[in-house]
Amino acid sequence: MRKATRTAKSFTVDRDVLTYVVRSRGRGSVSERVNELLRRAIVQEEYDRVEREAAEFFATESAAERRERRAFRKATLRSLARD
Repeated sequence: MRKATRTAKSFTVDRDVLTYVVRSRGRGSVSERVNELLRRAIVQEEYDRVEREAAEFFATESAAERRERRAFRKATLRSLARD
């Protein structure tokens, strides 16, 4: 676990979130557990963003790409028909 420079801040959390953090903290402090969960959430949020960007990128297909795909499919079928 990394020990970065820490800054004291005050946040308001839901009671059920606090209950979960306290229950799941193990041997560490509540603050350490909150930081661990926030780091995981940040990583997950980045994965979600990249996944959305990838889906958006691959969802758009230009007319030229569609023509190329059809031409490739026809050439493949002709090649298979010869065998």
